[in-house]
Amino acid sequence: MADIDWELYSWVVRGNQRRKVMKVLGKPRIPTEIKSEAKMSITNVSKVLRDFEKRGLVKCLTPQAKTGKVYALTEKGKIIREEMMGE
Repeated sequence: MADIDWELYSWVVRGNQRRKVMKVLGKPRIPTEIKSEAKMSITNVSKVLRDFEKRGLVKCLTPQAKTGKVYALTEKGKIIREEMMGE
């Protein structure tokens, strides 16, 4: 098992919306896909993605795109998602 940042893990699982977004990010997604799958507003999805980016959990794969940016989990994000999903 890779080293897990338990503080970060705790922060993710404490937030209902953070948990939803983390579950949906099994593969790279655009915010509207996350919105549909997680049944959240686009505003909340964007906020969670920004928070995840600041903490190094996701990265934008298409930073030049104006719309439909693709987000994927970083290694740190994958470790936390695996722990969360009980994989």
